[in-house]
Amino acid sequence: MLTALLRKGAPPVVEQRNIHLVGKEISYTLKRSGYRRSISLRIDDRGLTVNAPLRASEKWLHSVLQDKAAWVVKQLDSWESKKAAPIFWAEGARIPFRGEEFLLTLTPRSRGVAPQLHGEVLHVPVGVEAEAAHIEKAVTLWYRNEALRVFEECVAHFAPLLQVSPREIRLTSARTQWGSCTVQGVVRLNWQLVKMPLHLIDYVVVHELAHLIEMNHSPAFWRVVESVCPDYKQCRTELRGYGVAE
Repeated sequence: MLTALLRKGAPPVVEQRNIHLVGKEISYTLKRSGYRRSISLRIDDRGLTVNAPLRASEKWLHSVLQDKAAWVVKQLDSWESKKAAPIFWAEGARIPFRGEEFLLTLTPRSRGVAPQLHGEVLHVPVGVEAEAAHIEKAVTLWYRNEALRVFEECVAHFAPLLQVSPREIRLTSARTQWGSCTVQGVVRLNWQLVKMPLHLIDYVVVHELAHLIEMNHSPAFWRVVESVCPDYKQCRTELRGYGVAE
């Protein structure tokens, strides 16, 4: 079994574990892979993930986690404090959009009519007694449509400044990325980014367009980003607080 797992292409072995760090019980995901030669820790909106070689000893794992205990607990606490409050999909809910909050109101059901934003109120035509799942579905579709519109406007502004021409703009629902760019010129942007302030949307768009010039994160890449987004470092720091890596 172990020999089979060590073959190239074998999927990582995943376990859910608990450990006490700095007086707190921490749940984490352990991923063992035959490709790895060292242990790394990653913390994001899903919690702590430990990536380790397939044959890493328990003593080694325990030592690394204890050495990083204070950092792990601090980072997890930071993520917890930044988590957005869940939306209760009902009349009067507050929903984020372009860095602001808007009031959600239910209107009589109207087939084929999309939600409409009037001032600070989003009118959702699903019926005044609609179930939460139905409301969420309608608003999510509205978010995605608005996201594509906003992203295309941003690309239309920044692409000429960078002298690039992306082949296509697509929406993504990735859990760990705000955006990505392929060598074929396809730019993918997370639709949930449309909930963020406009300057952060601009930064992510610029970040991905810059990859059409530098397909890496070298100093040359960051110079391209800085040429049209001089406050990119501040944007990167701010964006991390929203729970998805860019």
